Amino acid sequence: MSGTRRLTVAQALVRFLANQYTERDGTRQRLIAGCWGIFGHGNVAGVGQALLEAGPDMPYLQGRNEQSMVHAAVGYARQSGRMSTYACTTSIGPGATNLVTGAALATINHLPVLLLPGDVFATRPADPVLQQLELPHARDVSVNDCLRPVSRYFDRIWRPEALVASALDAMRVLTDPVETGAVTLALPQDVQAEAHDWPEEFFAERVWRVHRPLADPRSVTDAAQRIREARRPLVIAGGGVHHSAAEDALREFAEATGIPVSETQAGRGSLRHDHPAELGSIGHTGTAVSDDIARQADLVIGVGTRYSDFTTASRTLFANPDVRFVNVNITGHDAVKQAATPVVGDARESLRALTRELDGHRVSDDYVREYSEGQRRWAEVVERTTKAADGGERPGQAEVLGVMDEVLADTDVVINAAGSMPEDLNKLWRAKDPRQYHVEYGYSCMGYEIPAALGARLADQEREVFALVGDGTYLMMPTELVTAVQEGIKINLVVVQNHGYASIGGLSEKVGGERFGTAYRYRDEHGAFSGEPLPVDLAANAASLGMDVLRATTVDELRDALRTARASARPTAVYVETDPAKAQLPPEAWWDVPVAEVSTRQSTQLARKRYEENLRERRNHL
Repeated sequence: MSGTRRLTVAQALVRFLANQYTERDGTRQRLIAGCWGIFGHGNVAGVGQALLEAGPDMPYLQGRNEQSMVHAAVGYARQSGRMSTYACTTSIGPGATNLVTGAALATINHLPVLLLPGDVFATRPADPVLQQLELPHARDVSVNDCLRPVSRYFDRIWRPEALVASALDAMRVLTDPVETGAVTLALPQDVQAEAHDWPEEFFAERVWRVHRPLADPRSVTDAAQRIREARRPLVIAGGGVHHSAAEDALREFAEATGIPVSETQAGRGSLRHDHPAELGSIGHTGTAVSDDIARQADLVIGVGTRYSDFTTASRTLFANPDVRFVNVNITGHDAVKQAATPVVGDARESLRALTRELDGHRVSDDYVREYSEGQRRWAEVVERTTKAADGGERPGQAEVLGVMDEVLADTDVVINAAGSMPEDLNKLWRAKDPRQYHVEYGYSCMGYEIPAALGARLADQEREVFALVGDGTYLMMPTELVTAVQEGIKINLVVVQNHGYASIGGLSEKVGGERFGTAYRYRDEHGAFSGEPLPVDLAANAASLGMDVLRATTVDELRDALRTARASARPTAVYVETDPAKAQLPPEAWWDVPVAEVSTRQSTQLARKRYEENLRERRNHL
């Protein structure tokens, strides 16, 4: 292809992005589905003008908060299996720095998103310009450099000529299953509007094939030998199972070998909740059967997991003195954790290779009977905990999940990220579809749920999407409800009112902090936040933003409200006040949160004693 086209840098970038595609297993889709944006002086005349000119070739969505835009793009990317995402454009200054939290979330969770913040003038016509950070020792640094440590790729396009190589690099990183995360192209505002003669080839359609790298055959053989030698092996399924679409391969592996499967937050739904080998979640927020089996496991087979502290119970969970590890991971860094035998490759293909290598091998019938009995006992706990005793009672949080389980279809999506809800979901939710359980716990970011629900719904409009938020999370970031109403994006919001930071309140109590600063209440006569609950009406707030709102105070009203919301064609919020007296299930394993070593308060002294006792259980698996 020959010839050139004269366009501004912003126009060229937008046209380039509109012609990028991904392909995996024969399925092709657009890499950049559209662009979220909030405009200021740093991008309105550049990227803003280019989006106006592009029209439907690059669909534009109007955001209300820059962090929310990134969360929406990440929610879309996760729901689309990392094959597609959105770009997010902002002005320089606070618009750009508001991207940092979302970028960190994307990178930690290995989910692709393209960030296009405006930047200072490359030509420096005035010094300083509005919102410029002045560092006497480094005049090439702007506030956008805050995005460097939370981006998998970062470049600043000082000259038009630099865009071609940088844009191609950006697409390479976005589509690389090992490297993917937030990608930042910082765009000086004068360069955005500068014209340049671009080679026509730059705008040609490009297909970025997402490959499935195969593991070295010797590593598969070594791993299989470890598995054959084990008497009590356990699989931990992480988010990599979903990223690789390896759910069927995992099921076939479990059925062929009889090895039970536990799941991380990111890996929930890798097997259906009622599969004979499914033990549910693992670690601090894990199920009793999963953690009991993990404590006695002599081999742990990690598939697509990075072994976070919640998964390993801060390295106290795997207590068998002879325990060893096999890690299947596309990322070499994660594959060698825990001094494991590494199988570096695509999760689906690696599991298939292991299944072939282990042909005819199964764990003992006694072991199957043992974990099957544990499954049965835990299923009874889930049923007892989530089932409302009386339809006229105010529900507890676990009962809210029970009613949702009753009302939602198998393919509906449940989104959550922070607070006390992830613990209850991880233990109690009965996942029925690989894309149903959407809990962001790599960064556990309050405010993720509502914008992520928009992204998930945009990615798959055949599924109903339910965003579960507590009052603390709702107050952090409800702004994208306006976008849902504006664009007619049907999401369902479930607002659980518990008058404060319930999760951190409980944690504070356990570590001797006596729930300090965690309740949403008036101050009492001593200045503590222990007065009456604040008269905040979140239902009215959601209605003021354009949502249809349904209030529920009893189990029966909640059930009816959820059914109405699900059947509605409009964005709908269900508001429910829960009964805090209905306590959560206690943790089945420890989590390391350091306690003050010295204190005058008895609560802290007792908490420190318990902390030191737990520390003695920690093991270093390298």
